Amino acid sequence: MPFIRNDEAVVHEIHGGRFFSYVRPATGSRDLAAWRVEIPAGMVGPTHTISEEETFCVLSGRLRLTIDGESAELGVGDAAVAPAGSALGVANTTDQPARMWVATRVGLTAVLADGSTVTPPWAQ
Repeated sequence: MPFIRNDEAVVHEIHGGRFFSYVRPATGSRDLAAWRVEIPAGMVGPTHTISEEETFCVLSGRLRLTIDGESAELGVGDAAVAPAGSALGVANTTDQPARMWVATRVGLTAVLADGSTVTPPWAQ
């Protein structure tokens, strides 16, 4: 099934964000996962260490991404790459919501600062 319609996205909510899962094994992908995330105004996500490379593209609003201690403010059309094993943080420091497209390999996990592991269902 090579085509995934918007209304077929599965929505997950965690840490204040809404994740709309499109590309994953359940929709026909073998190796890749991709989703849209909505990040509310003022939200600061927890820093986490990722097991797989992730790519990001801002669709609307502005976001601050921090990758291994290096931060950048990104606007519409800006992109970033976080290598596997890097510490990642995402924050929306504005008063407007933001949306971002994210892609990675299937099987991504994330380790939070407290040592707990998150297995995001949108990347499985």
